[in-house]
Amino acid sequence: MVSAFLVLMRVGSVTALLPGFGEQSIPMRIRLLVALAFTAIVWPIVSPAFNISLQAMPMLMLTESAIGLMIGISIRLIVMALQLAGSIAAQSTSIAQVAGSGATPDPMPAIGNILVMAGLTLVLVSGLHVKAALAMISSYEIMPPGFFPTGRDAAEWGTAHVASAFALALTLASPFIVASFAYNIGLGAINRAMPSLMVAFIGAPAITAGAILLLLLASPVLLDFWNGHMDLVLANPLGMP
Repeated sequence: MVSAFLVLMRVGSVTALLPGFGEQSIPMRIRLLVALAFTAIVWPIVSPAFNISLQAMPMLMLTESAIGLMIGISIRLIVMALQLAGSIAAQSTSIAQVAGSGATPDPMPAIGNILVMAGLTLVLVSGLHVKAALAMISSYEIMPPGFFPTGRDAAEWGTAHVASAFALALTLASPFIVASFAYNIGLGAINRAMPSLMVAFIGAPAITAGAILLLLLASPVLLDFWNGHMDLVLANPLGMP
């Protein structure tokens, strides 16, 4: 039972940051039940890897929780990349009015809320529970109980994952950035050709309609690409991106 408690320390840390299951909008009791359910799946498989002594318990509790947080952060960063992509797209297309909290407690523009809600739905129906359980089980092969990387390795790992998340966000938002760039060049050319024309009255509805149309056309491709990236991280959450 001591090994089950240590597995819960790692699994609970992962579950607290897991998309869909660890959202703050979900009641704490439900999240605790999810963590216990994942523990019941992972523990029978990884229990032979534990060699526990009472003197090592405090250190094992610390390392197991830290490893679980590393796994959870690597997965949560992919969701944050989707949030950032929505914010960049909204800022680029001048429709960044905050629509309040949605799937996450952070206020986001409407585009961000739509993308995050659709992304979370997609990963959940794609078998996130199975992929997450396999990721937790495989983490014991990479980092067995009691093992933790050095501070330098952890810093390099964290920096690489944050950089990868920003790169993913810019990649997802690139259609909106390109469309905004073309729109502003066209608007500038019209303004130079006809200085007396109030281009803002024409441009504002055009960029809003264009952003909505682009979201309709591009979101299936963007979300499929994002889900593929999520699968890569779930396959090896402790690896370098």
